Amino acid sequence: MIRRHDSLEYHAAGRPGKIEVRPAKPCVTPREMRLAYLPGASFPAEEIAADPSAAFRFTSRGNLVGVVTNGTAVPGLGAVGPLAAKPMQEGMAVLFKRLADLDVFDLEIDTTDPEKFVETVAMLEPTFGAVNLKDIRAPEGLIIYERLLARLRIPVFHENLYSTAVVAAAALLNALDLTDKRIDGARVVLCGAGTVGTGCARLFVKLGVRPENLLVYDRDGLLHSDRTDLHAYQREFARPHPSASLGEGLRGADVFVGASAAGVLTPEMVRSMARFPIVFALATPEPEIDYGVARACRKDVIVATGLGQYPNAILDLLSVPYVFRGALDVQATSITEGMLLAAARALADLAREEVPEEVVRAYADETMAFGPSYLLPKPIDPRILVRESAAVAEQAVREEVAGRPLEAAAYHEILTTRIGTGRETMRGLILRARQAKLRVVFSEGTSEAILRACGILLDEGIASPVLLGREREIREKADRLSLDLGGVPIVEPERSPRFGACVEAYFELRKRRGVMRDAAARLVTRPDIFAAMMVRCGDADMLIAGYASHYVETLRTMLQAIGPAPGVRKVSSHYLVLLPRDVVFLADCAVQVDPDATDLAEIAVLAARTSRALGVEPRVAMLSFSNFGSVDHPHTRKVRRAVALAREMAPDLRIDGEMQLAAARDGALRRTCFPFADIDRDANVLVFPDLQSGNLTMHSLQYMGEAIPIGPVLMGTALPAHVLQYEATVEQVVNLTTVGVVEAAALRA
Repeated sequence: MIRRHDSLEYHAAGRPGKIEVRPAKPCVTPREMRLAYLPGASFPAEEIAADPSAAFRFTSRGNLVGVVTNGTAVPGLGAVGPLAAKPMQEGMAVLFKRLADLDVFDLEIDTTDPEKFVETVAMLEPTFGAVNLKDIRAPEGLIIYERLLARLRIPVFHENLYSTAVVAAAALLNALDLTDKRIDGARVVLCGAGTVGTGCARLFVKLGVRPENLLVYDRDGLLHSDRTDLHAYQREFARPHPSASLGEGLRGADVFVGASAAGVLTPEMVRSMARFPIVFALATPEPEIDYGVARACRKDVIVATGLGQYPNAILDLLSVPYVFRGALDVQATSITEGMLLAAARALADLAREEVPEEVVRAYADETMAFGPSYLLPKPIDPRILVRESAAVAEQAVREEVAGRPLEAAAYHEILTTRIGTGRETMRGLILRARQAKLRVVFSEGTSEAILRACGILLDEGIASPVLLGREREIREKADRLSLDLGGVPIVEPERSPRFGACVEAYFELRKRRGVMRDAAARLVTRPDIFAAMMVRCGDADMLIAGYASHYVETLRTMLQAIGPAPGVRKVSSHYLVLLPRDVVFLADCAVQVDPDATDLAEIAVLAARTSRALGVEPRVAMLSFSNFGSVDHPHTRKVRRAVALAREMAPDLRIDGEMQLAAARDGALRRTCFPFADIDRDANVLVFPDLQSGNLTMHSLQYMGEAIPIGPVLMGTALPAHVLQYEATVEQVVNLTTVGVVEAAALRA
C-alpha cells in the first residue's frame, strides 16, 4: 500500500521531482565547453543543415521521446489538468529510462482544443525522435493521434490506445493456442468502448479475429448501428446483433476482454461461456471480476488481469518502452500496427521458452512454464528488451518505414548490453524475498526509521517483522506516523514468555566465557542480545540491530551471541553495490581491519558464496596496488598468497590477482596487458587487502558516484544476523533486510 505521506515525501525530498537532465559528454574544462557550445556546436549544426538525418548522429534526438498530455484523462483522477498530470508524466519518463534506456522530455499542454494541441506538438517535431500521447480523453485523444500520424515524420504512439492492446494480443494468442481454438473462429466479447477498448478491438481484428465475431459493449449495452450516441471511433465496431446486453453476448463466447469497471462480469456470465473460456479482466485498480472468483467459477477457465500480483498480468510496461526502443533504433518514420503485432508475437513466443533461472527464483510460488497460468513473460525477464525491441525494429525494416538498415545479430548484442543489471537487481531481490516469508526481529523497535521501514517491509511482503520494545511506545509512534502495523508482534524482552528460554540459551552459550546465570539474565534484557537469542531459539529467522548504537559495539555483541558458522574462522562482511549498468560485491568493508592471507582467502570464498545466493555468478578479483607481481612487497605478497589459498579452498571458483582495480574492471586493458588472467569478464566480486581501502572505495562510490551500496551484510555467521550503520536511512534498512532475507533463504535451502 502506497500512503499519501510516503508518496509526497518521495516526490518532494531532496531535488523535487523524479527526473533531471545530465550532460552525456565531458563539459568541465574551457575547451570542452567551447566544444559543447560555441564554436564547437556550429560544425554539427552545419552538417545537419546540409543533411537533416545527421541529427541522429550528432544530437540526442534519436533517443529522445516527447511524452505529451493535456491532463484530461489521468488514471484514477480524470480531468485534473496539465499541471497535475506532470507527476504521472515524470513517472513515465523514469520507466522509459529504467526499462529501455530512453530519454524523455515531458510536455504538459494547456489546451483541450485538438487543433491547438496538434499544432503545438507538430511545431516541436524537430526536437524529438518520437512522440508518446498519454492520458487524453476520448474522442479528442484519438482525433489528435490521427492528425499527428498524418503530419509528423517521426513515430507517434497513443499509449492508452495501444500499450495494453499489444500485451493483451500476446496473451490472447497463447490462450487460444492452449485451448486449441483458431483466432478466426473465436467469438470475442469486449466490454469497454473507450480508448483502451478501441485499441484492443483494432489489434484483435488485425490479429485475425473476424469482425462479425467481435461484440463490443459499453455501459449502455451493445455498440450497434442504430445508436445515435456513438462517436466515429466507436461506430467502427458497431454490429447488428440480437444480444443487446453483456450477459446475452457472453453466452457461448470464447473470450471476454474487459476495459471498463469493477464488478461488470459475474460468475454466472463466466459459467455461460463456451468450453475453455478466456477471461481478461483488465480494469484497474479493481478488475471486472476478481481473479480468484473467476478461477473458482469453473475449472477450465484461463484468467488474466491488469494487476501485477496475479499470474498472467497484462501490464503496459511489457510493451510501450520496448516498442519505442525498436522504432527509434532504426529511425522509423512511424509505428505501424504491423510493428505492434510484431511486438505482441515476440512477447507470446517468449512465454513459450524456458524461463531464466533468476526469474524462476524471483517467483518461486508460481508456475514458470508455458500454460494457463503463464501466458506472458514476467516484467523482470531480461530478454523482453532484446526480443520485443528487435521484433519491432525488424518489422519496421520489412515495412520500409525504417530510415536505417539493421543487422539483426549485432543489434541483439547491443540490446543485451544496453541496460545492464544494476538498477533492476533490487526489483528481483524483492520478489525473491516475498517467497521466503522470513521472520525478521528488529532490536530497536521504537525507532521511527525502523517503524517506517517495517511498514514498507509489510506492504511489499518482503519480511514478517518482529519489533522489540515497549508496546505502548511503539503503538503511539506508529499511530503518529499513520502506520498500520497490523499483526506485527511486539515483544518486551523482560515480559516475554520466552525470556527464560533465551536466558538459558545465552547462559549455555557464554558460561565458559565468564558469564554466570544471574549475569546472563541481566544481559538478555538488552534488546540486541534478546533478539540474537530469539534467532538462536527459533523464534525469528533473522536479526537486524545497530540502528541506535555504534557499529563496533553491536558487532561485538553479534560475534558473542551469534558467532561464526562451523568451519568459518572469522566473520566478515560485504556490500552489494548497485551501479547503473552492473552489480558488484565489495568485501570486506566493515569488519576485518587487517586480514592476513588466510583471512582474505576466506573472505573471497564467502563473498562468492553469497553472490551466488543472490543470483550472481562470481568472478573474483583480489585487489592490490600491484598487477601480477609487478611490485614485490609484503602487502602484495599477502594478496598473492590469498589467491593461492582461495583456489585450494574452492577449486571451481573463478578468481585471480593480485591486480589493480583497473585490471579487474577494464576488459580491454586485460586483453592487451594481461591476456593470461583467469577472469574472462570484468570482476564482480572485489576483495580488498584491508578494511581501510575497501571502506574508502565503498564510500567514494556512494558519495561521489551513482552507486547504491547495500550493507554491510555480515558473512560467515552461524545464524542470519546483520548490523546497521548508525542512523541508517529507511531505504538502507529496507534494502539490507531484503538482501539479508534472500541470502538467508538461499543458504539454508
